[in-house]
Amino acid sequence: MSIPVPFSRTRIKICGLTREEDVDAAVAAGADAIGLVMYEHSARHVTLERAAELASRLPPFVTPVLLFVNADATKIIAACARIPCALLQFHGDETPDDCLKAGRPFLRAARIPLDAHPEPGSLRFDLLKYAQDYSSAQAILLDAHVEGYGGGGKTFNWSLLPPSVNAHLVLSGGLTPANVIDGILQVRPRCTTLAVDVSSGVEMAKGIKSADKINQFVAAVRAADEQLAKNPVHHVRLSPT
Repeated sequence: MSIPVPFSRTRIKICGLTREEDVDAAVAAGADAIGLVMYEHSARHVTLERAAELASRLPPFVTPVLLFVNADATKIIAACARIPCALLQFHGDETPDDCLKAGRPFLRAARIPLDAHPEPGSLRFDLLKYAQDYSSAQAILLDAHVEGYGGGGKTFNWSLLPPSVNAHLVLSGGLTPANVIDGILQVRPRCTTLAVDVSSGVEMAKGIKSADKINQFVAAVRAADEQLAKNPVHHVRLSPT
């Protein structure tokens, strides 16, 4: 049995910002959130001082998101104190309890395998169990599983996701203005709500965004929303079993 999916606007996060002009471009384009990478080994890393400067440019209702990878709880709490309106995003090996220590709303990244045909005997990623384990998360962020942390600009096979996930999802990993429409149309029917997260797909170089690409990406997301709104009967979500 299938049930209609209520139409809702796809929220947009532009991640890995390092410059004032890129923050301003994301806001002007209509982004709902910006991502600030607090992981020192990332090419898009910013210090807490720099993150606070960039977050201070945001108008009301645009959310700064602080991305951490296996960070010490004291560092996370200090960042929350400095940027009190921030949402947290965990991309490492954090347990559900680790994510709750700061007492702040958070996103939890799920690393989805790139290989559509894993080796015999290997375990497929169980997104349903993962979403249940991290049920305290505001959303589960779907990223490609590559060496290191972060999606590496790679896409995974969206069609292999479960048909019905009882969670808010954020689609990430290799999104661009050219493929985000297809990603939204494939994944939106599978979850409670869907947001999208882009980084390398709107860049000129690592950490250096293109205002034109940001605008193209946002326009593509809105085009996908229009398709879903006009044809809701073709985008239905399967009832959980």
